[in-house]
Amino acid sequence: MDAAASLDPEDLEACRDLLRVGSKSFHAASLLLPRRVRDSATALYAFCRLGDDAVDNAADPREGLALMRDRLQAAYAGEPQDHAADRAFAAVVRLHDIPRTLPDALLEGFAWDAEGRRYPDIAALHGYAARVAGTVGAMMTLLMGVRSHAALARATDLGAAMQLTNIARDVGEDARAGRLYLPHDWLEEAGISPRAFLADPRFTPGLGLVVARLLGEAQRLYERAQPGIGMLPRDSRPAIRAAHRIYAEIGAEVARQGFDSVSRRAIVSPARKLALVARARLPALASVEGGAEPPLPANAFLVQAVTPAPPPIAARSLDERIGWAIELFADLEARRRAAP
Repeated sequence: MDAAASLDPEDLEACRDLLRVGSKSFHAASLLLPRRVRDSATALYAFCRLGDDAVDNAADPREGLALMRDRLQAAYAGEPQDHAADRAFAAVVRLHDIPRTLPDALLEGFAWDAEGRRYPDIAALHGYAARVAGTVGAMMTLLMGVRSHAALARATDLGAAMQLTNIARDVGEDARAGRLYLPHDWLEEAGISPRAFLADPRFTPGLGLVVARLLGEAQRLYERAQPGIGMLPRDSRPAIRAAHRIYAEIGAEVARQGFDSVSRRAIVSPARKLALVARARLPALASVEGGAEPPLPANAFLVQAVTPAPPPIAARSLDERIGWAIELFADLEARRRAAP
């Protein structure tokens, strides 16, 4: 570990305070993470929270984004701005060798929100989910000490699934704020004009079909993501398993409400969340069967940004060593082809 990059306890405590107030859900969920991951995750989320607030609270979101890009540049230069979250994030970047592509892509997702971008089809929506959620899944995987492309592909699947679930849950809330994330071609196939819906957000059976279709895509990604949990260290699996189950349950609640997320908002009760968390803490088989699928096209650039590392020597079989070597050579070849 780079001693110069260690997390300062006072900066870390300031990050915790920021998240206790502004991100209660993360603060609660982080308690399932092992301490070695939780501290870095707290610093990471605090910096992400600053970026979100910079866009939401600025008179001109473009100015807020410009400020965050400056802060990101300073952090990667090893000269973070004089703020606890900036200093802690800079330390995390160095401790875990986080490629700048990942937080850059996250800020790009914030920019898409600021400009009110619309999404013509599911492929375009996957591009948005990659930036605002796949990035976080990839960075969290690095904090856990895992750099294999297979694990990163599954982590970005999970991030995308969670984001699609959020979108399905928040259709009405988003529309009343002038935002629309549902694929326009799906809306039009259901006889819904995106412009008319934004002008007067109402639930219709056609809209329910679109929401159901989006949750079906989220479910497909949850299933793709499942084997990735077995690729993580044992002490990190319960937290990710809990997040997987809680977000999938949000989608199930939307379904139980007839896919109407305009006139009501699906909520998973605290008791149900506790039950899911308790089940997530139980030992589970760490199967990685089915985890070899390539990343979604929209997520591939996030995975390729990370140089893979071998598993610990004690845990490496001959097949794992061969697989890692093939993955490393493929990564180097991809970088060579991309070089100008």
